[in-house]
Amino acid sequence: MPSVRHSPPFGGVGGGSFPIPFGGVGGGFCAVILAAGDFPTHVLPLRILRTTDNLIVCDGALKDLLEYEIEPTAVVGDGDSLPEELKQRYAHIYHHISEQEFNDLTKATLFARSHLKMDASTHTRPRFCYLGATGKREDHTLGNISLMLYYYRQLAIDPVMITDYGYFVAASGTMRFESFPGQQVSIFNATCKELSSNGLKWDIYPFNELWQGTLNEALSNEFTIHTDGDYLIYRTHKV
Repeated sequence: MPSVRHSPPFGGVGGGSFPIPFGGVGGGFCAVILAAGDFPTHVLPLRILRTTDNLIVCDGALKDLLEYEIEPTAVVGDGDSLPEELKQRYAHIYHHISEQEFNDLTKATLFARSHLKMDASTHTRPRFCYLGATGKREDHTLGNISLMLYYYRQLAIDPVMITDYGYFVAASGTMRFESFPGQQVSIFNATCKELSSNGLKWDIYPFNELWQGTLNEALSNEFTIHTDGDYLIYRTHKV
């Protein structure tokens, strides 16, 4: 039977009352990446934006960020959605990437992955937080969510995508996740041929369709996913 690994320990950010899979000022992330979807309004992502040390902004999100009087560490993108005035004002931290194989979220991720110091000595996955990655065009939202698995598998990143309603994490193999009674949980199967659970209202199975693992519920302060492959977990914030 495979050993059970734990998801990262939960903790509050600045005394927040909701459980989240990270803790400390700025969430303890190597980098926070702000995309150009709907700008966050929930207290948690806004607090992370204000406290992180490494804020990488997709160029289309810069104008909204500045309205909150938050300064980025770097601005990344092809410049198509960045006004000339802002290009000049942030020329010292603007990194123009014109290739079109990847979207701006991945360009920002690759930039952060190559420019920030990672813990190579212990082979620890760098933990990245993604904000503003949902909303607006639905195809962009779906693409950005699916990128969490790509970053996890291909870039060896431990990604967390936080929205105004909850958060996605990528995972592999049997793992134990902290939760709270009544927390809404959805599981999206990527490569699992075996898939079951303990601690959820409805036991899960090797889903063939994305919708089949949605709208589950945690029964207590933790649940376990037993599997042989990769998957995404979505959990709602505690109100």
